[in-house]
Amino acid sequence: MNTAVHNKSISFIWSIADDCLRDVYVRGKYRDVILPMVVLRRLDALLEPTKEAVMEELAFQKDEAKFTEWDENGLRQASGYVFYNISQWTLQRLHDTATNNQQILQANVEDYLNGFSNNVKEIIEKFKLKAQVRHMASKDVLLNVLEKFTSPYINLTPFEKNDPDGRKLAPLTNLGMGYVFEELIRKFNEENNEEAGEHFTPREVIHLMTHIIFEPVQKKLPPVITIYDPACGSGGMLTESQNFIKDEEGEIQAKGDVYLYGKEINDETYAICKSDMMIKGNNPENIRVGSTLSTDEFAGTTFDFMLSNPPYGKSWASDLKYIKDGKDIIDPRFQIKLKDYWGNEEDADATPRSSDGQLLFLMEMVSKMKPLQKGQMGSRIASVHNGSSLFTGDAGGGESNIRRYTIENDWLEAIVQLPNNLFYNTGITTYIWIVSNNKSPNRKGKVQLIDAGLLFRKLRKNLGNKNCEFAPEHIREIVSVYNEMKLIERKINLHTKEEEGIASQLFDNTDFGYYKVTIERPKRLKAQFTEERIVELRFDKSLREPMVWAYETLAIKCILNWPGMKRKF
Repeated sequence: MNTAVHNKSISFIWSIADDCLRDVYVRGKYRDVILPMVVLRRLDALLEPTKEAVMEELAFQKDEAKFTEWDENGLRQASGYVFYNISQWTLQRLHDTATNNQQILQANVEDYLNGFSNNVKEIIEKFKLKAQVRHMASKDVLLNVLEKFTSPYINLTPFEKNDPDGRKLAPLTNLGMGYVFEELIRKFNEENNEEAGEHFTPREVIHLMTHIIFEPVQKKLPPVITIYDPACGSGGMLTESQNFIKDEEGEIQAKGDVYLYGKEINDETYAICKSDMMIKGNNPENIRVGSTLSTDEFAGTTFDFMLSNPPYGKSWASDLKYIKDGKDIIDPRFQIKLKDYWGNEEDADATPRSSDGQLLFLMEMVSKMKPLQKGQMGSRIASVHNGSSLFTGDAGGGESNIRRYTIENDWLEAIVQLPNNLFYNTGITTYIWIVSNNKSPNRKGKVQLIDAGLLFRKLRKNLGNKNCEFAPEHIREIVSVYNEMKLIERKINLHTKEEEGIASQLFDNTDFGYYKVTIERPKRLKAQFTEERIVELRFDKSLREPMVWAYETLAIKCILNWPGMKRKF
């Protein structure tokens, strides 16, 4: 990737917000315009060379073939992509023919948007782009924004061209555009710290996950590679995984085709992810919108690799009716087989408490693991969790059953503890779970626990809760400890007397197992109907001491003062 082109594109796009939107949008809302317009400009640039071919195909279908409905396959073949636009407009033509009449410009832009294929229309709808176009037109900035995005001095196309001064503008490849897009998302997330971690995982965390997942099997990657993220957000894990194994200068350099799959519940981030797939030439139909937990979108499909940072501490009560009917599990993803004390197999509940559904995403990925009979490599999973997945749930409960199921099947390879304050919207401790149904022989029956909580470098400026990051050498050290299954005791700094560095230990699977046994015995009661015991009943247990005092002092005095009592004594 050309770094100079990348930085120039980022700076140019970032400047559009300040130049055109400063008085029209509050700063936190710039992304509502910039992100969809970047997507639109890129898709428009990809379609420009084949625009005439698409219009000719449309004329053929309309005038000669007399189709009442357009043949999408023919239009896609004409465009050369899985999307197309059948309006007369391009962004350049919209700008070049525009007048000062904002209403006419708005109508033309909307006609242009309506000309896209359905897969792009869905993105436009999720971005609410038509509403943004109307708002920009009403504030007289729509033409200014179009002028910026079609500027001849910046090349957002994958084709080489010259600027008005004759200087060559390097093309922006699909991979390069992906990096530009992800960098814009990161910068906007930094501007809105309260949202930063919800859909965005720090890149160094993804880099660590990709190294751990792909490096051990880099020499036996299948010719067709499938990667899945059940909570894909803006698609960072998917695209970074693809970049990692397809990078021409990288360590892996996979020769096979890579297919990305994901599901996202948030409309805007789904639109970002799907458009990113289009920009990079991936199949956007493999990205679905909706709740992963309530609908098994990819039922029957298995994947080679799965990476995810599912939401933790988030209720799944709204999905409950799709998973359970009373106490009965109705979704097979969350019902498992476990053996009782005598070795008999029985159905077990694999659902955690309704206030935290992160382990359900792990079970979703486990259910999509590729059987060894289907692929010799099996499947490898990396999933980010907080401490709740490690500790909550009593024996026999959903959380405990999930942990037991994963360990007893010998799928859990390692758990890596990350530093606090590594993510944008939380300062709590987080962990990466490494799961595989095809462990290497030296890992069988073992679980490696790696504590990298003290391995970080401080940021000069906090990004929300994030005040530290992994340096490349930290990632290399963690991956080395994992790959070589090193046993390391944490060091003590002789000057500060504080612990530092990394620690790693190996445990047998059986070290994590336990049984909860209820011991029943006959109820033991003792009854005594003696005068001494009966006297005690007059005293309230909670007020025993003052009542005894009152009885012994006041009651006896009263008796002595009764008429005739003194004569008796």
